[in-house]
Amino acid sequence: MLDFLFYLFSALTLLSALLVVVNRNAVNAAMFMIITFVGMAGLFLLLNAYFLAVLQVLVYAGAVMVLFLFIIMLLDVEHASKVRPDTLTVVASGIGFLLLASGVCTLFLYGGVEPSYFPESVPELPLTAHSNANPLEYTTAARSFGYGLFTKYMLPFQMTGFLLLIAMIGVIVLSKQYTQPNIAGSKDATIKR
Repeated sequence: MLDFLFYLFSALTLLSALLVVVNRNAVNAAMFMIITFVGMAGLFLLLNAYFLAVLQVLVYAGAVMVLFLFIIMLLDVEHASKVRPDTLTVVASGIGFLLLASGVCTLFLYGGVEPSYFPESVPELPLTAHSNANPLEYTTAARSFGYGLFTKYMLPFQMTGFLLLIAMIGVIVLSKQYTQPNIAGSKDATIKR
């Protein structure tokens, strides 16, 4: 049954991710991305990473995709003028594709990481009051994630929040740039072309 669920969630994730890339309608692509996130959450469930599965659904499939859909509808992407990519964008895309293809070919030719690299089992450490090990380091409770996030990984957490703030300000600036009051005095907003 686990193998069937793995193949089901993998096929769902890969197919919907492909549809995100090839779909021309931005709203439909965002909906397929939600399905991709749900498939990834199913794969996390199969790995017994329940906390990551819940976060995948709540944060990515919920909050982030609602924000994406809001931005897509706010900027009215469907009616925006079609812009052809410039030469630098085409060259950078080609170089990125060649690097990705060479990495995938190298992975298939040389077989990736040797199985002997991974330990067969992780030893259980005794977590008593007299042990020197930090008990939060070896648990799967949400408390240990929060403890690590606000102690060891505080700087990356703050930088992520700062980058999201910059992105939000950029969206506000772009939306103000694309909407202006109509010259005729009506309250409707018009889009610059």
